[in-house]
Order: sequence, then structure tokens, then C-alpha cells
Amino acid sequence: MPGGQGAVRPAIRRLTTASTAVLSALLLFSAPWAAPRTTPSKGIFRITLLGTGNPRPATNRFGPSSLIEAGPHRVLLDAGRGATIRLLQAGGRELLSGIDLVLLTHLHSDHTVGLPDVWLTGWEFGRDRPLLVYGPEGTESMARHLERAYEVDVTNRREEGERLPAAGAELAATDMTIGQAGGGAHVVFDRDGLRILAFPVDHGPNLAAFGYRFEYEGRTAVFSGDCRPTPGLIVQAHRADVLVHEVVSPALERRQALVADPAAIEGIIARHTTPQEAGRIFALTRPRLAVYSHIVPSGATAADLVPLTRREYRGRLAVGYDLMSITIDEQIVLGTRGSKGTR
Repeated sequence: MPGGQGAVRPAIRRLTTASTAVLSALLLFSAPWAAPRTTPSKGIFRITLLGTGNPRPATNRFGPSSLIEAGPHRVLLDAGRGATIRLLQAGGRELLSGIDLVLLTHLHSDHTVGLPDVWLTGWEFGRDRPLLVYGPEGTESMARHLERAYEVDVTNRREEGERLPAAGAELAATDMTIGQAGGGAHVVFDRDGLRILAFPVDHGPNLAAFGYRFEYEGRTAVFSGDCRPTPGLIVQAHRADVLVHEVVSPALERRQALVADPAAIEGIIARHTTPQEAGRIFALTRPRLAVYSHIVPSGATAADLVPLTRREYRGRLAVGYDLMSITIDEQIVLGTRGSKGTR
């Protein structure tokens, strides 16, 4: 796929021409979530962006990871570099041991490298049940190999050292096969008022990748995962309260990329969503709040992203940062986890 600055990419063309009418019809007549949002949340529904970065290490943007709290449930979406440190900063030992479920958008290393830390540190800090992990095909295999890799550590801590509970050392992984990008959604979790759906997105050829939709007490949050513009995402994110979307700054990536091959740089850009493309997606989906995360490159700032987004979208927009909290209710309140400030 061409990635030059002036290129019109096929996926976004599909969103801006004839298929826009088809998508609009789908959204209007077939989507149960298109009803007006008037029901206040009865329990907490909060997102914490634990890591808003990418494969490049950065002290201000850790690897991709988000915490979703909905009533009694705590779900970790991706487990990038430093996820346990951000969980500690956000809520201390209780959060480290209190994750109910880990969802993986795809199996690139920047989204999974923190998983053994979340698994084992959570166990050491008190988790006494298996850690549930759902992701694309290959997740089960990865979990089996992680258990093998840490077999000496787990055996020692379980039987000789701290005598930690055996169940907490289990990785209960499940592969999900949902179909091609643009296909329908699959219910991953449905309990205590929280419903989570996974849907396929396009992150380039030969790589299964998912976005996720969280529904709780009449509110909805959608995460794009890593993707270039995907028509199916428009359907799932229509009228969401919050849409958390990845973004790449092509101009900055070309200047700052650690990859030397220009063709490889264009390949990276082509697998992600530019600010202008994201603006078009936001304009079509009309969320109450659009948020950027998984920001490429890590040095991209609001000045690099917002003006280009505003060419297409005039709604509420935030450039995410590590430990940003988003509380979803009748009002959407932004703050910093671990601090008293909100905005």
C-alpha cells in the first residue's frame, strides 16, 4: 500500500465515498447502540491509559496498555513495557493483584512484552486465581511458552520460597478466531452488566488484530487497537462515549524513525492511521470524546496531531498521556491517575 504524503490510501477512500452511505444506513437501522445516551452509569466506568507509546522505549510513554474498570471488574487491554509500574502508580498493590482479564489486540511484542510481569508480579502481590488472557491465534502458544520459560521461578516460589498459591501461577489463555477485518464482533465477556466485544481490524497483511468495545450501564468505550482505517471499526464505534484510537504522524516518523530503509518506514506508516484519517473516523463515529493513544513516534505532540485532525473533526479531542484517567458518566471527566487534578 502506498504510504507517501500525497497518497490517497484505499481504506480511507472507502470511508469517504460510496460506502459512507452504506455505513450510515447500518449505523442508523441495525445498531442497537445508536439510541440516545441518557442512562447514567450506576457504577464506576473508567479508563486509565497506562502506556501510550509504541515499540520505541520512552520514559514518558510506556508500552501500549490500558486499564478499564467497570463496576467490580478490572480489565487490562494489552500489556506493553512497564504496565506493572503504571498499575502501581495508578492504584498500588491492589491493582497489581486485581486484574480479572487481559485482552490482547495483537501479538506484536510492544503489546505483550509486559505480560509475564503482569502475570508473575500480580501473583507475588496476592492474586490467587489464574490470570485469564484472550487474544488472537497464537495467544495460547505464547502462554504455554511463558509458563515453560518461568518454570524454575514459579516452582520455587510455589513450593520452596513464598509458598504462593498454585492457582495464581496459571496463565489461562484463549485464542479467538473472529474473521477478516471489517467482519462482525464476537462477545468475549458478559457479566455483571459489563459486555465486551472483540472485532477484527486491519493492521496489515498476515496479522490478526482486534479492536474492543466495552459496554457498561448504558455507556460505551471503544479501542481501535493498532490499525489503518477499517470500515468495521466505524460500525462498532458509532456514537461511542469514548473512542481511543491509535495515530501516526507521517512527517515526524519520517524524520525520527530508527529504521534506515525508507520503504520500511513507509510500510510502518501504512499500517497505522494518520491524524487526517483519524479525524474522518471521528467525524463519522461522533464520539463524545476522541482520544489518541499508541502515538507514533513517541515524540509526537498535540501540535503535530491536533491541527491535522481538526481538518476533519471538530468534536472533543484529547491527546493521551500515561496515567490519563477518563471517567465516563453523564459527564466525561479527564484527570491524572494518582493525582487530585481533573479537567
